[in-house]
Amino acid sequence: MNIVIVGPGAVGSLWACKLHQAGHSVSLWGTQTSQQWKLAIDDLPETVFAYNQQQDLINADLLLVTVKAWQVKAALTPLLRDISKDAILLFMHNGMGAVDEIAELISAYPTVIATTTHGALKTCAHHVKHTGVGQTQLGAYNSKGEQCTFLVDVFNHALPSVSWNPDIQHALWNKLAINCAINPLTAIHQCLNGTLAEERFRPTLNAIIGELVAVMKSEQIPVEQNQLITTVNNVIQATSTNKSSMHQDIFYHRQTEIDFITGYLVRKAQQHNINVPTNIELYKQIKLLEQNGKHHD
Repeated sequence: MNIVIVGPGAVGSLWACKLHQAGHSVSLWGTQTSQQWKLAIDDLPETVFAYNQQQDLINADLLLVTVKAWQVKAALTPLLRDISKDAILLFMHNGMGAVDEIAELISAYPTVIATTTHGALKTCAHHVKHTGVGQTQLGAYNSKGEQCTFLVDVFNHALPSVSWNPDIQHALWNKLAINCAINPLTAIHQCLNGTLAEERFRPTLNAIIGELVAVMKSEQIPVEQNQLITTVNNVIQATSTNKSSMHQDIFYHRQTEIDFITGYLVRKAQQHNINVPTNIELYKQIKLLEQNGKHHD
């Protein structure tokens, strides 16, 4: 396939290298002014990818959009005039709500949403490390997207394991719940994920999860409170030495994805008239840290 990766950060670079190794024609689209871009994964030699080439957009069978949630609209909108209406749009990012913002713009395109638990780390502009093996789930965003189940084979051949989830919203909500629990707290306290296993965080985590469960049930997402607490605790243990993306964004004075994680939860809670004071407080604290451009322990 002719594949354009829009936003070759850590996850985008990981998939660019893996899809290239699997024999696809992969090019990159990003914010640099280059016409080509070198990328190496792990200990393998560098590959040279075409970069920001209009002809690659015109020829694309698939756009894999891996920018951060708050960048989706600005990154994709200018590209649409060059993309064939048969090209598939596949979005892979943390949080929810970003694709909803452009739903009308992309209604003509087959659109798929993905969530992945693979770990990737950009050690420099031209090198990515595959830091953790995970699973990827794909699911249709619109009716045309339902015709794209073959993408499971394409992606599974490049980086297993990949599955098609007809209830992708369930998977996205479960990922959102984990992010709501872990990301803001680790960003505010500038701590590793594993620190959240300490007893002092338990009341806050339980409050976050209680509010999540109320909203998820109103959104018709099957969820059970004790099970979600267990899931969050398992992720905290499994990723105990990791720094969350929001931790890193606050540390480096970058914009976070809070509006598409906790912010999305808060907006949904308001629609259902559900009170979520713990999550609102965390949201406000992150927005304050973003504005101040500084972090405190």
